[in-house]
Amino acid sequence: MADLDSLPKVNVLVLAASRAGPDDAVAALQGLSHKCLVEIDGEIMLKRVIRELVSSQLAGNIYVSIESEELLRGVPYLSALMDEGRLHFVPAGENLFSSIVGAADAIESPYPLVVSTGDNALHTAEMFDHFCGEVLTSNADVAVAMTPAATILEAYPDGKRAFHELKDGGWSSCNLYAATSQQALDTASVFETGGQFGKRPRRIMKAFGLPFMLMYKFRLATIDQLADYLARRWKVSVKIVRMPYADAPIDVDNPGDFERTEAILIARRSEK
Repeated sequence: MADLDSLPKVNVLVLAASRAGPDDAVAALQGLSHKCLVEIDGEIMLKRVIRELVSSQLAGNIYVSIESEELLRGVPYLSALMDEGRLHFVPAGENLFSSIVGAADAIESPYPLVVSTGDNALHTAEMFDHFCGEVLTSNADVAVAMTPAATILEAYPDGKRAFHELKDGGWSSCNLYAATSQQALDTASVFETGGQFGKRPRRIMKAFGLPFMLMYKFRLATIDQLADYLARRWKVSVKIVRMPYADAPIDVDNPGDFERTEAILIARRSEK
């Protein structure tokens, strides 16, 4: 990989809207409206995510897609970043796709655009820079961060995770995506169904088509072969960025994830 100092910075979009509101099981743990606003290991989760992005070498302007600016202003650290012009509010759309497209329309020069989420509490500046470095040096139109199951199970052998089982083994998504052009951004329409493809296989069929579904379901293709298929379907170059970090795919979807993530964060602190 090239020296990070020689690479351009990217725009970062953090998806932080609440689809379930106070009924979200994680938000309900602390009686809040948004799970990204819960405190985890003594720090608001969204603040933790943004702090790591600010510490990265390749993150430029950071945009948070959420329902109102007041939600960001309620966190002093985020409000200060907004006053500095480093952090920006963009209104969330009705779904993931409309939120991403709406944000891109609001950014004067949006590309390259890297999309992350407000519940990626274990993501670090190092992880982000690894992903962005691979994207920027590959000249890919679309990039997706994935971690091999073997990497995760080596660190957490007792962990129970649902992997995308393919011809070349299991894989887990890291909630990091990149688009480097308007044509590339159009592929984000797959998120009109809501994402969560591993947990809702029918969404795979609707988003990617029957051939992809069959290759996926019956493990007829490797992860790179699936990427090549999508590249032909979408007429863009697609890169799978392999993330050598066991923590990268772990986000906070439910109370069990919250407990697991907080334990990892506490362990990280004890190691310093």
